[in-house]
Amino acid sequence: MRWVSSVEEIPSDLWDRCFTPPLEGLWWYRALERSGLESQFTFAYAILERGALPVGIAPTFLMDVPIDLVAPPAIASILRVAGAVIPRLRYQRTLFVGSPCSDEGTVGLLPGTELADVATILHDALTIRARQAGAPMIVWKDFPDTMSAALDPLCASRGLFKLVSYPGTRLSLPSGGFEAYLQALTSSHRHNLRKKLRRSKELGELQASIIQRPDQALLSELFPLFLQTYEKGKTKFEHLTPRFFELIAAEDTSYFILLRNPQTGKLVAFMLCFRIGSRVINKFIGLDYELSGHWFLYFRLWEQAVIWASSVGATDFQSGQTGYRAKLDLEHRLVPLNNYCQHRQPWLHRLFATVAKSITWATLDDDLSQQTARSD
Repeated sequence: MRWVSSVEEIPSDLWDRCFTPPLEGLWWYRALERSGLESQFTFAYAILERGALPVGIAPTFLMDVPIDLVAPPAIASILRVAGAVIPRLRYQRTLFVGSPCSDEGTVGLLPGTELADVATILHDALTIRARQAGAPMIVWKDFPDTMSAALDPLCASRGLFKLVSYPGTRLSLPSGGFEAYLQALTSSHRHNLRKKLRRSKELGELQASIIQRPDQALLSELFPLFLQTYEKGKTKFEHLTPRFFELIAAEDTSYFILLRNPQTGKLVAFMLCFRIGSRVINKFIGLDYELSGHWFLYFRLWEQAVIWASSVGATDFQSGQTGYRAKLDLEHRLVPLNNYCQHRQPWLHRLFATVAKSITWATLDDDLSQQTARSD
C-alpha cells in the first residue's frame, strides 16, 4: 500500500485497467480534484501493490461531515447545542472510501485480484491514515450488495458496522426507442407518463437538443438551473462549482440534454448524462422552477433522454440516489447500497452501530417509505 494525493501521480493506463466501463474513471476523479472543492474534500488514492506491481486503486476523500447528515436526530440535536460552545462537535471528520458524487463506491482492481483479497489490508491502512488525519470515523461509502461477501467479513474481523444507504436507481432499456420503452411499462405507469407529457405539451412546445462541450455562454445558463434544483433537494452532500461543470463538460463521456422555450430561447431544463460503454448515467439535472403550471420538466427531459440513449445503443440507464418518486414512476429498480463504518471512540461506535440496526429505506426517505408500504 502507498498513498498519493493526486490522480496525476498514477499512470493513466493503470486507471484505464482498474476502472473499465461502465465505471467512472480517471476523467471523473480528475474533474473533481480540479474543481475547487478543497474546502469540502481532501482527495487521496491508495495504490495497492503486489510486490513491485500495482494491482489496484482505492479512491478516498476526507470530509468534515455536518453532524446532521450522520447522527440520529436525537443525538444530532444534542451535538448542535454543544457545538455552539465546542464548534468541532458540529462536524464529524470522516475518511471515506469512494467518491463524493458517484452512485456506487468502487475499489478499482486488476483482473486476478478480488476485493476480498485486499479489504482487510486496505482497512488497516485506512485506520492509520484516519488517525494521521484526525478523522475518528471511517466509512466505505455506498458499496453495492454484490460487494457484501467481500466487505461483511470486516464487521467480524475489524469490528465495523453495516449501515443501509440510499439505494441507487437503474433501468434496463429495451431497444426500439421511446415507444418501446413505453410499451414495456405497466399500464398504470404508461398511462400516467403519457398524461404528464400530454399536459406539459399542451402548455407549449420545448426545443430539445443534445450537445457535447458547451461553450462558456451555455455553461453560464446551465449552472443557475443546477443551483435551483440543488436547493430543492432534501439531502446535500457536496456543493459543486461552475469550474466542475467546465471541466466535466470537456470530457468525451459527457452529453447535455437541453430543453429551451422556442419563443424566447430561454433554457428551462437540462440533464447531464455520461455515456460509458452500454450504460448511460443521469448525473445532474437543472430545472426552471419559475415556470408556472404543470410543465413536468423532468418527464420532458426523460423522454428526450430515452430517445437519445436508445439511439446510441445504451441498454442500461442509471439515475442515482434520491428523487425516488419520479424514478419509481418511470419504473427504475432500486439498487441496494451499504456503508461500512467504524468510529474510533468505542462508546460512539456502539451507539452508531445500535442506531444503524433501525435504519431502513423507509426511515431514510419519505418516497421510499411509501413504496415500502405499498409493497407490504
